[in-house]
Amino acid sequence: MRNLFVCCRHLLALMLLALPAALHAQTTGVRTVQVGGLTREYRLYIPAIYARTTGAVPLLLNLHGYNSNNVQQENYGDFRAIADTANFLVVHPNGTIDANNSRFWNTFGTRGTGVDDVAFLSALIDTLAARYRVDLDRVYSTGMSNGGFMSYELACQLGNRIAAIASVTGSMTAGRLAGCTSGRPVPVLEIHGTADGTVPYPGGTGLQFVAIPALLNSWVQRNGCNPTPVVTAVPDINTADGCTAERSVWGGGRNGSVVEHFRIIGGGHTWPGSAFTIGVTNRDISASREVWRFLRRYRLRQLLPVRGGAAAPVAPLLLLPNPATDHVLLAAGPYLGAATLTVRDALGRVVPATAQPTADGRLQVPTAHWPAGVYVLTVALPTGAVLHQKLVKQ
Repeated sequence: MRNLFVCCRHLLALMLLALPAALHAQTTGVRTVQVGGLTREYRLYIPAIYARTTGAVPLLLNLHGYNSNNVQQENYGDFRAIADTANFLVVHPNGTIDANNSRFWNTFGTRGTGVDDVAFLSALIDTLAARYRVDLDRVYSTGMSNGGFMSYELACQLGNRIAAIASVTGSMTAGRLAGCTSGRPVPVLEIHGTADGTVPYPGGTGLQFVAIPALLNSWVQRNGCNPTPVVTAVPDINTADGCTAERSVWGGGRNGSVVEHFRIIGGGHTWPGSAFTIGVTNRDISASREVWRFLRRYRLRQLLPVRGGAAAPVAPLLLLPNPATDHVLLAAGPYLGAATLTVRDALGRVVPATAQPTADGRLQVPTAHWPAGVYVLTVALPTGAVLHQKLVKQ
């Protein structure tokens, strides 16, 4: 744990020196959402291209490491220049403060205790979807160190909302891996240095970090990928960075899922290609570019649970009328009679709602008592599929 503190102190000093030059005008600054009785903070980067286009855009969760924060991660694991051309939103949430006065994501300890960060990030997705044109079929998570651990946590517990994940210097604890209940294949990218002294490549430490080869093998099996990877050497274009890299790809997974790994040979607990050097940092690849290259290929509906060897067909969720006044009808094929409905307002708060099945398999929801505004309706089907749609209440 001491290495986590040392690493992040060095990072903070660099960020404070470089921050004025690094800030982008499109970043909205600090915003909040109320979840679980707590006020949670986040920063959102909206590229200028977003305002010049129509249609929904992807959303990337970029999660900071232990004893770090969202401002540091926004600059250290920087996706803003990529978002400027690829047109996606990047949200940088803050974890909560632990007993050591350090920000963290609750993914090291015993499941079911402490802060529920899965609920927070799920509510954050709803909040952003209510305010912006978010493509809920293309929501991704990445992060540094503890943020990488949390991305794996989302793959396990929020696999019905997160299309794919990427971890940089993260892993899972043995207990979390054993209890992972992902119901569908989740494409995974892991970038990790073999000389990482904080989250060791061979695993171990008092927190029982899983060795990276064992972690990858577990996800290869979960996704049904080919057990033999295709391994290629990354060109050593920077011979002065003190490390090299190789890329392994396990393809052929269910519904097109893949597990991919950049093994940074001699690399430390660092973000390859970052503008900030806090240890042995690989300069042959850009982790941010590789993460986006990997994630952007995947859509949630292409990776839904399998029935009879083929992806289960899911109709889009229709809301009639939209905008609504007194009530709204929900339709999405013949499944809705046994579906579960959750409604959140633009601040991510759960709105009490009742859903009455109709004779033709739809759901009727009274809305007369809702204040005017934008809401996100989430319908969980018995098949395991989850559908989302925005509703405007007049």
